[in-house]
Amino acid sequence: MPENNVTVYLENVLKNMPLDWLKLTTHRLDIYNEDLAKTEFLERFENFYNTNNSEKSALGELPTAFDYIRLGHPLSTVLEWGIAKLNDFKPDNVISFSSKTTPVLAVLRKNLLESRNTQIAYTGELPDCFDFETLKNVYGYNFELRQVKSVADISSFSGSTVFISQQDDLSDIKLASNIDFLVSLQGELGSVIVVNGTENEIYISEIQHVRRRETIAMTPADCFTALKQLLGKSVSTEASNFEVNRESVVKSVHGITATESKVVLGSCGLSVQYAIMMGLIDEALEKHPGKQIKIIVPPNCYGGTNDQARRVAACLENVEILDLPVDGNNNMVQSTDKVLQQVANTDAVPFIIAEIPTNPRVEVPDLEKLREALNKERKTASEAVAIDPVFILDQTFCPNVQFCGEDGILSSIRTISYVSGSKFPSGGKCTAGYAVANKKAESLMHNIEKHIKLCDNEATALQVEILAEQLPSMNQRIKDAYKNTREFVNFIREVLPEAKINFVSEELANEGFTPSVFSLDLPTKGNTEKEREIYKRALNQKLIDMMITEIPNESKYCVSYGQLKGCYWTIPATSTQGTTKEEDKDYIARVSVSPDLDMELHKKVFSDFVAQI
Repeated sequence: MPENNVTVYLENVLKNMPLDWLKLTTHRLDIYNEDLAKTEFLERFENFYNTNNSEKSALGELPTAFDYIRLGHPLSTVLEWGIAKLNDFKPDNVISFSSKTTPVLAVLRKNLLESRNTQIAYTGELPDCFDFETLKNVYGYNFELRQVKSVADISSFSGSTVFISQQDDLSDIKLASNIDFLVSLQGELGSVIVVNGTENEIYISEIQHVRRRETIAMTPADCFTALKQLLGKSVSTEASNFEVNRESVVKSVHGITATESKVVLGSCGLSVQYAIMMGLIDEALEKHPGKQIKIIVPPNCYGGTNDQARRVAACLENVEILDLPVDGNNNMVQSTDKVLQQVANTDAVPFIIAEIPTNPRVEVPDLEKLREALNKERKTASEAVAIDPVFILDQTFCPNVQFCGEDGILSSIRTISYVSGSKFPSGGKCTAGYAVANKKAESLMHNIEKHIKLCDNEATALQVEILAEQLPSMNQRIKDAYKNTREFVNFIREVLPEAKINFVSEELANEGFTPSVFSLDLPTKGNTEKEREIYKRALNQKLIDMMITEIPNESKYCVSYGQLKGCYWTIPATSTQGTTKEEDKDYIARVSVSPDLDMELHKKVFSDFVAQI
């Protein structure tokens, strides 16, 4: 089809697209096939284009392109398809980012691991976020930097050539043969990377995985703007209240956490975690030069946390991952004591990442004993005082607990706390996250802020606006959602007493741990362990299928948590633990309950399920 047909079709798509594409952090997970992420969406979208079908009903039936907005979504996929179509590229070779720097980091990372040289060329002055010195000294990336007047001035190079371009018209991109990767900066919207040549297509999955783990795709709202610009439409820009909104968010976060530290606002929870990780490594290189750094991580924690930590360690010779078993038959306190002594013996720098409550088993350790284990003065093999740990706390499940306050349980340990904003902080309306520190760790926030800026992973203006709207009501929503969750848990115990439910005790709830998520280990049968496991997994799926089929307006198949309405179901082993080692995965159902749902209908459908077992 001619180029004008592409633009006309895209105009019609933007008029008729489902509102979910713009407003939700997940879309149509009931028809999501992970193995065909992006591919299935694009194939059907291409068919619609060929038949000139842009009907709202048809677009609404498209499967989601990715399982979570952080790593891609319908509008980012449509944007990438549109750019590719107008420039005669393959859609897979076009990848959009909310960050301007991270696509460059993605190429540098792969080339570091492949021992391949990289040349970075650019024209004019780059934004301040391009801190090339830190990329070499802290991230360990190797590259040659060239400022040129034009693409024609880029010399031939044995390795990869990345060209950073600014102010491109995305409908008319010129790819020169001496460029392997074009990174087109798009101002506040982020950037688009174009992979040039079939020989470089081996980079595509790695670039997408960096987008999945260390940053986010260009946001839906910004993709919508980029698509309008692609079509030559004028884009109205409303006066931003960014500073006012940011001040409101900081005030809310300080009130919720009982802290006074710098507040870092990132584009998602993993963006924040990556800044924490690299900021602490930066600090350690300065304060403890030559010493090994040990990142201590639960092997079955959230897959993004686990995977990201291991990806950081893979790039740096002086960084190693140590396992911290915390769930089930393992005791977090004993594991912490044991692994910190192990680190002390080698005179290394310890950073511990942990979730409280744990995911998906919703367990809370004995906090008094955990504090003792973290506070304990340890000696190195030479009897010198060992370096004390930094405790990196993911408290997404219970963001209302004031661990970092002056009277908090962890006040005597250097603690950084962070929360994924797609959960309770925004009620599922955006992905932005935040981090704070207690008084002992306040000085660490400077480097964390430095790295959130270097990766260009700060929350967008719209994300900050959403957080400003939602954070003031967060603690009340947490109370209401917990109340519903406790009611649902008690009901399940009554009608299916054989099921094992992982949820906080009444005693813990009275101490302030009021999550609204629980995990459900359904009763099983069979003659062998394998038969019992197969039966249980099938039963998990049957329950979820019944819930989302019979309560489609409220029950969703979704990995998220803390939404404003409904009930969300997932199996961690196939979603949040996607990259966790198989032996550490949990094939159980995880249920997230909101403050607003039809409890009686959920009870009825669950009763119907029990009757069919």
